[in-house]
Amino acid sequence: MTRELNFNCAATMIGSVPYTDPAVACAIITKYLKEWPAWPQLPLRSNLENMYIQYSQGFPGIKIDEHKVSFEHRTNTDECIEQIISDSQDANFGSYSISRDYAAGLHYCLTNSSMPITGLKGQITGPVSWGLCVTDQEDRSIIYDEMLAETAARFLHLKASWQEAELRRRAKNTIIFIDEPYLTSLGSAFVSLASEQVAALIGEVLAGISGLKGIHCCGSTDWSLLLGLPIDIISFDAYNYLDSFLCYPVPINTFLDRGGAIAWGIVPNDEEALKKESLALLSDRFCEAVNALVRPQFNFRDLVRCSMITPVCGLASLSPESAEYVFSLLKDLSEKIRRKYGG
Repeated sequence: MTRELNFNCAATMIGSVPYTDPAVACAIITKYLKEWPAWPQLPLRSNLENMYIQYSQGFPGIKIDEHKVSFEHRTNTDECIEQIISDSQDANFGSYSISRDYAAGLHYCLTNSSMPITGLKGQITGPVSWGLCVTDQEDRSIIYDEMLAETAARFLHLKASWQEAELRRRAKNTIIFIDEPYLTSLGSAFVSLASEQVAALIGEVLAGISGLKGIHCCGSTDWSLLLGLPIDIISFDAYNYLDSFLCYPVPINTFLDRGGAIAWGIVPNDEEALKKESLALLSDRFCEAVNALVRPQFNFRDLVRCSMITPVCGLASLSPESAEYVFSLLKDLSEKIRRKYGG
């Protein structure tokens, strides 16, 4: 990754929202996020839009039970796995679509030509989080089965390729984020995975994305591992976990030096926290966070240019009114920073 990115604190979002009507969701998102809207995930509309179920469509042996997704070995499973591996090698992603039932917001974005979109962000659940949440018949996460873990990564690679191709029909510029909430558990007693395996699995999915690509983790993790991946954007919860991120100055500097961008999750997605915040307070918090990375060869304005701002994570847990307030804060914060620091 050697791109020079100039987002200049453009605002975007992580994915989920508390709406059930895709038209309503897209109208609100594009009202506030004009440069980089994202297609909305609508988990309150259907359990199929749960972030783990949403990308399971077409995986062999998948069984969905309310909000749980599991795997069971069937007579044709081995044949299907061979097909997935072959398709990922040959970039045959046409059969790995995400249907309207699983992603109503995505399909609304793709088909509603009245929405003025030049840049569009998409998202896909990462192979570590997906592989940990999908369990086999013994209630064991499939990521601990070497073949199933590799198959899952290749499957998500194909899903990401299909999604990116569809987004490019609608927008000139695209970003795909890999969402990996379970990376916060790396190194704990609950998740026993080697760093090399984590990097290889995520790298397989990244290989399916030819345009701008990022990774989002909404907690504390081994940031050196993620910053070393071939990504353009690192996205994190800067509201709650800034100190955790700043513990990795050398990997951060290396990432920035090679042209990487930071998506600062600076607006909270908690009702109580939102009540305590204002545009002025969030602006001060953002400036404090960016200042922590200033160095002689990378000044404050340089960092602003290679930054985006986002909510800390998805917004599905908020009321619809609070979610719209988050979007308004993102818009106003982006505009305030640009007025003050140029762009």
